[in-house]
Amino acid sequence: MKRILTIMAITTAFSFNVSAFEVDKEKSNLAWKGTKVSGEHYGTLKFKEANAKVKEGKLVGGEFVVDMNSMTVTDLEGEWEKKFLTHMKSGDFFAVEKYPVSKLVINSVEGNKVKATLSVKDKSGPVTFNYKKEGKAFVGDFKFDRTKFGMIYNSGNFFKDLGDKLIHNDVLVNFKLVPKK
Repeated sequence: MKRILTIMAITTAFSFNVSAFEVDKEKSNLAWKGTKVSGEHYGTLKFKEANAKVKEGKLVGGEFVVDMNSMTVTDLEGEWEKKFLTHMKSGDFFAVEKYPVSKLVINSVEGNKVKATLSVKDKSGPVTFNYKKEGKAFVGDFKFDRTKFGMIYNSGNFFKDLGDKLIHNDVLVNFKLVPKK
């Protein structure tokens, strides 16, 4: 009985030190940027669910689910915007109809260095990135190699002689997580 009470006391003490917060999905930002030989495209995504864990003002964990149907491209308009988004949501890239969400789960944090698991489509892989605190928000960015998640379309690793059709493998994701009041 004494052992159970000790474990409960330790668990309770730990839970007081770590607080979870829901991310304000309207005030938070999630942006992406992809590059190719002849330029770049960028846009936004929205969180479907977003929860973070904080201890003593520092990020220590979290789980973030992204609604892939919310993908926008902000550097194109009209017909080109529609064509681009249709292609990005197709099987060549994110296969959004089959995989409507992507997910990032924080596994560990040492200082400001985060180790997480990114799940896109039916594949998962590690990502590492740094974050910083700006006011009450947590901000940062990370890159992931799209080919590790089954998106090989016009990748120089899989196709030769693409010329100006080559699309770089790395996708940059910027984030700003603002706690919900």
